[in-house]
Amino acid sequence: MKRFLILQLRPETDASDDEYAAILNKCQLPAERAHRIRVDAEDIPANLDVTDYAGVIVGGGPGCVSDPVDQKSAMDARIEGQILALMPQITARDHPFMGCCYGLGILAHHLNGDVSKAQFGEPVGPSICTAMPDAAQDPLLEGLAPEFEVFVGHKEAVQSLPHDTVHLLSSAPCPIQMIRYGQNVYATQFHPEADAVDFERRIRVYRNYGYFPPEDADRLIDVCHAANVTVPGEIMRRFAVRYG
Repeated sequence: MKRFLILQLRPETDASDDEYAAILNKCQLPAERAHRIRVDAEDIPANLDVTDYAGVIVGGGPGCVSDPVDQKSAMDARIEGQILALMPQITARDHPFMGCCYGLGILAHHLNGDVSKAQFGEPVGPSICTAMPDAAQDPLLEGLAPEFEVFVGHKEAVQSLPHDTVHLLSSAPCPIQMIRYGQNVYATQFHPEADAVDFERRIRVYRNYGYFPPEDADRLIDVCHAANVTVPGEIMRRFAVRYG
């Protein structure tokens, strides 16, 4: 059986390790079914063929694809460039892909979509997603509740639906929450791998990264634990089952 390629963009080791464990957990994948590459620490092989893998999962990260080049750190620019270099293979072959948060910005940017900080950024915490009409026929979403809670936290957002994509999920603060390109290329603005425990750990790691006032960390953790975030994990499980 082919493995899933998990590409991680977080330079913070604790956050990266926690995210990797969360992805495996929500996908119900044993570690031997995953090939993990921390792009902050190693290059994606130049000859990598995505069809060698059952699917590609791209995690989140503190970078923003919409930041001007001269405002990106050398590491952020390298990480972004390596992921973007892989996208033509994925979209041309309609290869199974799940981009989580930053992964949506990467996909939309690759598709010449409008990604910016103009509007639709969301503070760290729970948000409510609403299914769009096409969600009812999508294999990752069919039969799920028409509204459900997710965990979000992002400074940039997709401003309008990229050309040739299907709009699957929306929310009042951020209209583009989940899209599909072709039949198998997905991306979400929310974090489908994260539950309350995962988000608590992430809040602690990123409390000084400008997502929220550091003194709000404990309050945000309480808010996250009070939320009912279960459906996003089912989306991840379905992705792994469908393509694994």
